[in-house]
Amino acid sequence: MPVKTFRPLTPSTRYITIASYDEITKTKPEKSLVFTRKKTGGRNCYGRITSRGIGGGHKQKIRNVDFKRNKHGVEASVLAIEYDPRRSARLALLQYADGEKRYILAPVGLLVGAKLRSGATAAPEIGNSLPLKSVPIGMAIHNLELIPGRGAQLVRSAGGAATLMSRDEGYAQIRLPSGEIRKFHENCFATIGQVGNTEHENVVLGKAGRSRHRGIRPLSRAVAKNPVDHPMGGGAGKTSGGGHPVTPWGVITKGFRTRNKRKLSSRFIVVRRDGRPMKQY
Repeated sequence: MPVKTFRPLTPSTRYITIASYDEITKTKPEKSLVFTRKKTGGRNCYGRITSRGIGGGHKQKIRNVDFKRNKHGVEASVLAIEYDPRRSARLALLQYADGEKRYILAPVGLLVGAKLRSGATAAPEIGNSLPLKSVPIGMAIHNLELIPGRGAQLVRSAGGAATLMSRDEGYAQIRLPSGEIRKFHENCFATIGQVGNTEHENVVLGKAGRSRHRGIRPLSRAVAKNPVDHPMGGGAGKTSGGGHPVTPWGVITKGFRTRNKRKLSSRFIVVRRDGRPMKQY
């Protein structure tokens, strides 16, 4: 999917690029599969702001996406490829043989009219959902489960794809898009192929208004604030603060590892995303 560019008739159009949306075949969502999203403005249940820089933006409907693919053995046909305002990937609208409709993430190469299946007996073809024990070695997968039956939690953004490297003793080793190699139970389900909308990373917003349409409000730089407002604030003229970058509450923001060293799931990590082997504590 290419991106569109514009003649620089205004300062913003000099840099702005937008998605072409050529693959979209249906403009309005399926009414039975959407519900209204209530905006929080970054506030919790007590009305206190816990996430800064959130507010405004266009109204969005939540699409109920099927991440479990638990209608095993029932054939489904692709009715349409749709846009989802809350994620970078496109959605495919499926209609099963019994008449039920569901949304799934649309992989690269999935066309309207294609027939899909899920389950251990499904063929390893684009869009089909299979347990890892049935996926051929070396195949690209996405929509990956962490725990069997919970539903897919990994490799769901546009252009994402993981690779099944090997299987041994009931576990499969998978290279994730981050470069991390991790063990997954062979009963975890994954979908064949790469997530669609691969050109999403080339989209340039180009102006502040496009961020505001997405509900992202501006934030002041830390070094532009006063010392009373931020640990990095103050100083005569332009200064970087003189210390390590931190949050307004003093937590280090760069190079500070927040993962618990003794987290139980660390035993499933074979190679970390920086290429070093995972230490077992």
